[in-house]
Amino acid sequence: MTPRISVLLPYRQCSQTVEEAVSSVLAQRGVTAELIAIDDGSTDDGPARVARLAARHRGIATLSTGGIGIVGALCAGLAAARGDVIARMDGDDVCEPDRLARQLDLLDADVRLAVVGTRVAGFPTSALGPGMARYIEWQNQLVSPADHARDIFIEAPLCHPSVIIRRAAMEQTGPWRETGGPEDYDLWLRFNAAGWAMAKVAEVLFHWRHHPGQSTFRDSRYALDRFREAKAPFLARRLAGMAKPVTVWGAGVTGKRLARTLERRGIRAHRFVDIDPRKLGRTARGAPIVPPEAIERGRETIVVAVGARGARAEIRARLIGLGLVETVDFLCAA
Repeated sequence: MTPRISVLLPYRQCSQTVEEAVSSVLAQRGVTAELIAIDDGSTDDGPARVARLAARHRGIATLSTGGIGIVGALCAGLAAARGDVIARMDGDDVCEPDRLARQLDLLDADVRLAVVGTRVAGFPTSALGPGMARYIEWQNQLVSPADHARDIFIEAPLCHPSVIIRRAAMEQTGPWRETGGPEDYDLWLRFNAAGWAMAKVAEVLFHWRHHPGQSTFRDSRYALDRFREAKAPFLARRLAGMAKPVTVWGAGVTGKRLARTLERRGIRAHRFVDIDPRKLGRTARGAPIVPPEAIERGRETIVVAVGARGARAEIRARLIGLGLVETVDFLCAA
């Protein structure tokens, strides 16, 4: 029987965790799936451990890509995959037994969906740090397609190894690609630009392992400036299509950095909004800084770009209270 789902599991130096990860995929209930385990340059005994599991389970295929990197490993796995739904998994994470079935139910219920994730739990908690804990909390709040579309320019709204992807969507937009930045966020941005939707199962069905050596923390592709560069062409295109002068709410570091990135894409802020009285009447990036009372409803597109915790939610509520519509009159970014 041809599997409905192909699970791509690239791994490197995961000898202590890969068996648990593979076993959690093999334990999935209610789906027909194949697992493609892709050794991308391991020098430990992880590949031998996977080979022993593959010898006992017909549903495991193994590949070796020699250390070409995550994008190349994923594309090699995709070329070997037979399913019309592509699932992701990493060699140090763990999924609940109903993860894939619950995600597939949601994907099948809405033809607009390209990607379905789940809420995730980071572990061990001692390795998370406050920044990652806040990121997971934010990500888990995004459930519906509208949630994901609204916040797409803030950060990557999905945990990459937790998702399943409609293969037809990747055939339209292209799969993962090398950009020098985050390959997953780039894919989500392309799906969004092409009109596809994203959603999550509103349950924790995936356990995302964190440790100091993982690429999320040490690989330059996942630095904050690379995320800004990844979103810049898509955000600039959206703002150009809205055909109004652009106002950036936030004359601090976050707002000015985003404005500078957008300038390289042909979008220049005509003014900044801020509530700090010390900034009012001054300029940022050559544009005047004005108070919120100066906002002209319907005559400008506002990009909310603030870094202080809780500030975005307060500004969003204030703009909605003024009768502005998010994604029509204003966008949130970072």
